[in-house]
Amino acid sequence: MYTVNIKDKRILPIRKVAFSSLGLTERNDLQEWLAHSPSALGQDLLIIQKEFDGFDETRERLDLLALDKKGNLVVIENKLDDSGRDVIWQAIKYASYCATLTKPQILDIYAAYLKKIGNDSLTAKDSICEFLEVEDLAEVQLNRTNSQRLIFVAANFRKEVTSSAIWLLNQGIDIQCFEVSLYQRGEEDLFFDVDQLIPTPSTEDLLISMKKKRSEEEDTEHEKADRERIREAYWSRALTAFKESSCDLFNGREKTGKDHWLSAGSGVGGCPFSLVFMKSSLRVELSLARQDKDENKAIFDQLFNQKETIEAEFGEPLEWMRLDEKQMSRISFTVPANGYDETQWPKFISWHIEYMSKLEKALRRPLLKAGDLIKHGM
Repeated sequence: MYTVNIKDKRILPIRKVAFSSLGLTERNDLQEWLAHSPSALGQDLLIIQKEFDGFDETRERLDLLALDKKGNLVVIENKLDDSGRDVIWQAIKYASYCATLTKPQILDIYAAYLKKIGNDSLTAKDSICEFLEVEDLAEVQLNRTNSQRLIFVAANFRKEVTSSAIWLLNQGIDIQCFEVSLYQRGEEDLFFDVDQLIPTPSTEDLLISMKKKRSEEEDTEHEKADRERIREAYWSRALTAFKESSCDLFNGREKTGKDHWLSAGSGVGGCPFSLVFMKSSLRVELSLARQDKDENKAIFDQLFNQKETIEAEFGEPLEWMRLDEKQMSRISFTVPANGYDETQWPKFISWHIEYMSKLEKALRRPLLKAGDLIKHGM
């Protein structure tokens, strides 16, 4: 780094110096600088405590505790010339200790800090409201579950520290590493510089996008698991009811499965009768899903030629889907329903029994005849 003398058209070097060479310490110097000017870390932070040691059954203390603009707690760990080997583990411990802090506890911690530094212009509550730009603290959540952030500040980061930090980033942990440098000009002028080392500004947007994508994937997996649990419960009750009904299609079925359909043989290979249970609808259907596409279309056409007779037997218009672009074809009957409302399951199961019985009665004989024609080459 250099200073510029515009008049003389010269640049003069500014030498980089170690913090320790000037007798500077983490607690009395670096920590104080950041506590007074947290914006040096390139973000809006409200320091709520220094040397925080409010952890049960431990004498450990973290350097700086802050709030960000989203109400997340931020653990800031400072090192001078070297990050040390254990800084990651140390900060993770502190974050885990802070994870249980409630809104009243955070207010108490901040109030104690304001008293310590002699700032009584605002209460802790009013100061946080002003920082978060809200009218009432009841409007916001502080320290939400799994929202704690980690910030490391050091003049030099060991490889094991940066490697661990990058790995944690990829696991969705909000972590930043800032490299600080001290420069001296002459005997008195000191210059302090801060660079974000991890994540680099060029990759930060990518990491944020990856984190959102990972969150969406996790939400999808949770929703899938919930739906599978609901389906299993519905099919279990439905099978019991079918065995007690006059419809014997599913009598040999013991396992329920996790899919949104439950199938039973029709007497024609590859053409099962199916119950369908969806979040927004119920359906009974005959699937023409043989390995030969032409056979599926031929059976469909044979049945469609008897459409009026079949629908008269069924008692309702059916959905006739030849699906020319696909291998399979389908004949079905659907009604809208709030499928996941468990209080209505008895009604839904009764509907499935009633309309599957009707569909089997209307289609079994013409289906068997169409199957025989296909079997003998028409």
